[in-house]
Amino acid sequence: MIPTGPPAERSTKRTRRGPGPFVLLVLPGLLTLTAVTGFLALTGGLSPASSQSDGAGSSADAVRIDDSYGPWLRKAAAQCSVVRASVLAAQIDQLSGWSNDSGRLSGRRGIAGFTDAQWRTWGRDDDGNGRSSPRDPADAIMALGRQDCSLAGKVTDARTEGRVSGDLVELTLAAYATGADAVTEAGRVPDGARTYLTEVKALFARYEAFDREDSDGTGNKAAGAILAAPVSTLTVTSPYGSRQHPLTGVTKLHTGVDFGAPQGSQVSAAKEGRVVFAAMTKAYGNRIVIDHGTIGGKRLETTYSHLSALQVSAGQSVETGTPIGLVGSTGLSTGPHLHFEVILDGYYTDPQPWLAAGG
Repeated sequence: MIPTGPPAERSTKRTRRGPGPFVLLVLPGLLTLTAVTGFLALTGGLSPASSQSDGAGSSADAVRIDDSYGPWLRKAAAQCSVVRASVLAAQIDQLSGWSNDSGRLSGRRGIAGFTDAQWRTWGRDDDGNGRSSPRDPADAIMALGRQDCSLAGKVTDARTEGRVSGDLVELTLAAYATGADAVTEAGRVPDGARTYLTEVKALFARYEAFDREDSDGTGNKAAGAILAAPVSTLTVTSPYGSRQHPLTGVTKLHTGVDFGAPQGSQVSAAKEGRVVFAAMTKAYGNRIVIDHGTIGGKRLETTYSHLSALQVSAGQSVETGTPIGLVGSTGLSTGPHLHFEVILDGYYTDPQPWLAAGG
């Protein structure tokens, strides 16, 4: 519309107008977007950890991380059988949220939060760039793997000797939080490590795809009935799974199967292998652990506990059916039986699918 008032009046008497369509329709959206962006930035929603993808995580809770981290996580986890790539990733998420700038005031540096003293022990130039630095993600991931694998070795030895009980991954994480000595002293996951353990375990599912990428698809499942019966009759008195311990009253995973048998009954090796432990322990009584080598790329071990007598010694090679001990009730036991375990790549698994039928 062409103005009709005098020019002077138009220039000096400006009419106050209400907000136009742009202000009414667009500005509220811009303000909302700005607020949301600010909130996400403050809460880590726009952190580098979620900006790129390595294909990890199929769930809605999946976290996307830098493409280059995935191979290093898998390489670091390959340093031992207990630690998985998802475990390392969950630790880093809990420690730093994948931020290389975290912990500056605490003296911990890089995505894995190493102190200078820790780095002198575990740090190396793994990515070959001419420097060893906790701020190099590849170096930090590999160093965390070395540290965890060292702890896993200590708690594995303690569990083999019957000084601690529990899942090896949980015991390793507990040792990271409180030290291996604290785990051994407690005989399990110490109370001081439970918060850290809970927080890290809650993040496992975010990174489980890293474990699947190089998997042979078997997981921790039995390869078939490839183990011979360790006692003549497989009468199950307590199966694998969660139960209340008859002596301690604690409800937890029963890590093997109890086969009822008379005192002094013969116990035999379920498969050829090498005896890696044979001694008296506090909880398991007389205990034998046999390493059977690898099955489908995974290390297989069997254990035989509460024996009244040991007939083999550590370092000895055995064949399937070799007499190794006698049924008893030593250690924390309510009566004569064989507590038989199958451990695949450091993890307890149900022994029964592995066993051929007893006579």
